[in-house]
Amino acid sequence: MRAETNESGKERVDRELTELLQGLRVAVTGVQVLFAFLLTVPFSARFAEAGSTQRWFLYAALVAAAVATACYIAPAAQHRLLFRTGQKDLLVRRSNLYGICGSIALLAAMGTAVLFVVDALFSSLQAALTAAGVTALIAWAWLVQPALTGRR
Repeated sequence: MRAETNESGKERVDRELTELLQGLRVAVTGVQVLFAFLLTVPFSARFAEAGSTQRWFLYAALVAAAVATACYIAPAAQHRLLFRTGQKDLLVRRSNLYGICGSIALLAAMGTAVLFVVDALFSSLQAALTAAGVTALIAWAWLVQPALTGRR
């Protein structure tokens, strides 16, 4: 038994996996909505007006959203395949890495999607500044601040 939490190793791993999967459920919903939106854009009437640069922005956002979706869904899929194999601790560690990779990919997808939309609405400079600001805020909140906190 662990003194600080009063739970066994198995109980800790069970709790960690449950917490991890619950957190990923929140993220997967957001990335799926973004991914679905990005999938529909080329079929809209105005997409024919998009320039080469805007098409590359959409491509980058779409691929990043697909990668994020794959990373966020991987823990649940692997949990089903590894169920009752006694490898739950490995699954928790692996799923945590998938969650971090999914966050990085979602960060890229969101930043690039903002770049795509703002570039279509306004100037390229405004798009770049807006996307940089949004990307910096998300990177700080999701990655940098927790990393700094974890080092203390």
